[in-house]
Amino acid sequence: MYLHIGQNVVVPFGDVVGLFDLDNTSSSHLTRSFLERAEKEGRLVNVSDDLPRSFVLCARREGPPVIYLCQLSAATLLRRAENNSFE
Repeated sequence: MYLHIGQNVVVPFGDVVGLFDLDNTSSSHLTRSFLERAEKEGRLVNVSDDLPRSFVLCARREGPPVIYLCQLSAATLLRRAENNSFE
């Protein structure tokens, strides 16, 4: 199964580690430094044309984790994940 995270991008549902709201998490310096390091290492993928509202942390079977910046809210992504789990 896959989770559609916006802009015609899907990620394997089993790779999703977490869905995070940027408004709530970006106030932490730890989160900001985590995202900055991921960007420097080329592991940050922006799939948003607008300001991102959330990020999805994915652990791939091979290679380092990838972080996707999304224009969809974490609540919307969570609903999509819950709906996909019953298909």
